[in-house]
Amino acid sequence: MLNPQWLQTFAALIELGSFTRAAEKLQITQAAVSQHLRQLEDRLGLLVIRRTRGIELTPAGQALLDYCKEIEVADKKLRLRLSDDDDADGEIGLISPGSIGLALFPILLDLQQDNPNWKMRHRFAPDPEVISAVLANQYELGFVTLKPDDARLAASKFAEEPLELVVPAGETAHEWSDLQRLGFIDHPDGQAMANRLLSRRFPRNPGVASLPRHGFSNQVGLILEFVARGLGFTVIPRYARTVFPKPEAIAVVECGAPVVDTLWLIHRAEWPLSTRCQKTVDYLRERFAGAHCKVVKGARARA
Repeated sequence: MLNPQWLQTFAALIELGSFTRAAEKLQITQAAVSQHLRQLEDRLGLLVIRRTRGIELTPAGQALLDYCKEIEVADKKLRLRLSDDDDADGEIGLISPGSIGLALFPILLDLQQDNPNWKMRHRFAPDPEVISAVLANQYELGFVTLKPDDARLAASKFAEEPLELVVPAGETAHEWSDLQRLGFIDHPDGQAMANRLLSRRFPRNPGVASLPRHGFSNQVGLILEFVARGLGFTVIPRYARTVFPKPEAIAVVECGAPVVDTLWLIHRAEWPLSTRCQKTVDYLRERFAGAHCKVVKGARARA
C-alpha cells in the first residue's frame, strides 16, 4: 500500500506545478517533496518530467493522479456517511443554466441569510458543463434541461420551464412579417428555442435563420435588454423573463400549445447528499413551487 503522505505530496505537486509551492502548502521541506516523489517513482516508475516552466505528467503519473482523486472521493463519501452534523458549517456548490439560475439565486441568498455559516457557490453553465462539473465533484448539485443518461448521476424532476415569445411592449406578432420587421435577438440556444416555439404559431414558417438578426448576447440576463429597447424580439425560457427588472417594457405573445422543457436536479448517485445540500434542495423545492407554480402575470401582447 502506498504511503498516504507520499500521495498527498504528489497531488499537491501536480496541482501547484512547483516543488517549492507544494512544500509551502504542506509545510514540509522541498527536499521532503523530492524524497516522497522518489519513493513513489521507485515503486511505480517515472511519474513526472521536469520542464523549464513546470512539470509534465507521464501516463503512469496520470494514472496515479486519477488514483489520488478516487481516494479523495472515497474519503468524502465516508465522512458524509459518518457525519451527523455536517450542516453546521460549510459550502453549498450549485451549477445551473442561466434562466433557472436567475430565478434560484435570490432564494439561495435568502437561505444563506438564514444560515450564516453556510457559503453559497453558484455558477451559470450549459448542460454539458453542468454534468461534467457534478461528475468531477466540483459542485454537489446541478440543474440540466435534458435528463442525463449516466449511472453515476441521480436525476429528479425539479420544475417545468416553458418557452416564451417576447416582443417590445406595444408590439404585436400577428404575421411572420411582424417578426421580419422586428428582427431576432439571438442567444446560444436562441434559434433552437425559437424554431421549436414558432412552429406552433406559424406552422409553415421558413425558419428563424431567415429572419434578420438584430442582436446577440450569451448573458441570459441581458437578452431582454435588446427587446425592452425596441430592438427586436426573442424566444427565451419563462424564468428568465419573470426576473427581468423592467416587465413594463416587454410583452409575451401567446403561441398556442406551450413548448415546455423539464428541469432536472442532478447529483452524484453513489453517495447521499450532505445534510446541507439536502436541506437546500428541500428549501428550493418549497420556495420555488410557491413562487412559480402560477404564471407570473405581466404585460401581454395581443395574439
